[in-house]
Amino acid sequence: MPDTDKVFAGSIPRLYDEYLVPMIFAVYAEDIARRVAALSPSALLEIAAGTGAVTRAVAAALPRGIRYVATDLNEPMLAVAAQRQAGDDRITWRQADGMDLPFADAEFDVVCCQFGAMFFPDRIRAYGEVKRVLKGDGTFVFNVWDRIEDNVLAQEATVALEELFPDDPPRFMVRTPHGYCDKSVIRSDLERAGFRDILIETRPEISRAPSAEYAAIALCQGTPLRSEIEARDAGKLQAATDIVAEAIRTRHGPGPVEGKIQAIVIEARG
Repeated sequence: MPDTDKVFAGSIPRLYDEYLVPMIFAVYAEDIARRVAALSPSALLEIAAGTGAVTRAVAAALPRGIRYVATDLNEPMLAVAAQRQAGDDRITWRQADGMDLPFADAEFDVVCCQFGAMFFPDRIRAYGEVKRVLKGDGTFVFNVWDRIEDNVLAQEATVALEELFPDDPPRFMVRTPHGYCDKSVIRSDLERAGFRDILIETRPEISRAPSAEYAAIALCQGTPLRSEIEARDAGKLQAATDIVAEAIRTRHGPGPVEGKIQAIVIEARG
């Protein structure tokens, strides 16, 4: 995985939160929130909190008096999250590396992570860190994207960009967000990290955007795909966005856009 796949900086955090969160992340954040609330944690850790989609959903589902620590590797993403959730004194925001968590052993009842595991360079090590900071009866709740073929708009964007960059098409979407979807591998990684009680399910949903242009901005400018496009030609970001918008419009029509999305949701205990 190139280092740029993990960089959410510049205008990406704002566009990510404004466009991508409502389009594909919010529905899964609500699912994570329901699962976390059902566990009634008193101390909760979130890894890879991003701009706070899960944090907002979980905080709304939990009572006063809990301790909630939300972390992310990228401080610009956390800055957006903290601004959106200003005034909630239950939440502590902290920059942290998921593979080297700055917390004591057995400190949390629940650890949650939305669409972050795909970005861990060493997933077994990261899962081992989660296992370490969880209490003995604690639960790790997380999700990852399923294969790109089951995520229609991301697939259409990837194919469309091959037209603009035929010799070296951007492959961020395939390589990273949709590159960790083999359930047997996920289970094996968790078991190697010490988890034994592992539940894995596939969860399809519908992604919605008000227009093809909106979806194209979300995907091309609100993710590290932007850095990959600009690395090929810094002047072609708008052209890339336009090509993706046209491809989506051709497939879905000139009005609001709907497309299948699909995630894998995991609950793991020691």
